Amino acid sequence: MRITRVLSVALLALGLAAAPAAADSSPSPSASADGQAPTRAGTSFRTATELQQGQQATASASAGDYLYWSFPADTGQRPTVKATVKLPATHGAQTWQLDVYDGLRRRQACQYGAATRTAEQGASSVDLACVLRTVRGWSEQWANDPLPGTYYVRLTVVDLGSADLGKPVDADVRVDSKDIGGAAAVDGSLAKPLVPGIALKSEESGDGSKKAVLSSFGSDDGWSSGWWSDRWVWTAIGGVLAALAGIGGYALTRGAGRPSRVPPGV
Repeated sequence: MRITRVLSVALLALGLAAAPAAADSSPSPSASADGQAPTRAGTSFRTATELQQGQQATASASAGDYLYWSFPADTGQRPTVKATVKLPATHGAQTWQLDVYDGLRRRQACQYGAATRTAEQGASSVDLACVLRTVRGWSEQWANDPLPGTYYVRLTVVDLGSADLGKPVDADVRVDSKDIGGAAAVDGSLAKPLVPGIALKSEESGDGSKKAVLSSFGSDDGWSSGWWSDRWVWTAIGGVLAALAGIGGYALTRGAGRPSRVPPGV
């Protein structure tokens, strides 16, 4: 009876420990509630068009233009950037490239995916993809690890004939993320996410005056960088299982090896 009661308490503790993990595994941010996906692209880092994860951005441009978007990525996420360039009916062979930069404008290597592809003559479109490494909560200053904050997407053609320069093209860009969770947790966090200092809008301060906001990304509290991760949940579960093993072993072996009591005088 006592063992059953102990097991019930342990199972209840496991359920309580797993609850935060379920809450923490929420899907990546989706498109904005109003459904307004961007229909243009910026022409530099400073004018990059903001794009939320889960949105499908479109833009019309000319071959040779640099197209820029920006999106937020938080700790534990592994972003995937996909782009499709729709080409004119007649064109020669041309090579397109997709680059991703972090908030410090450091180019981030793709873990896998075709970030540079060549569209042969007459091809209707070219597809590009870049899967980044998992965003870390903290990193050494000399490292180039992805950190939470704003990320930039740059799409451009890197090789084409002079006859195709300036021809109209259409681009579709989408960013999604997979939540890796505690498997990528580190012991440390940034004081603030890497949101660069270009004022995209202004808001009223407490005294009624206007103040510049670096970006709408990060203007709301919600960055998960900090001490908590689901690694703590699995550590707690491991501790409970170890305690159960100890209790079970004691219950099975108690009494073994004790000398039998002999009535006095026998």
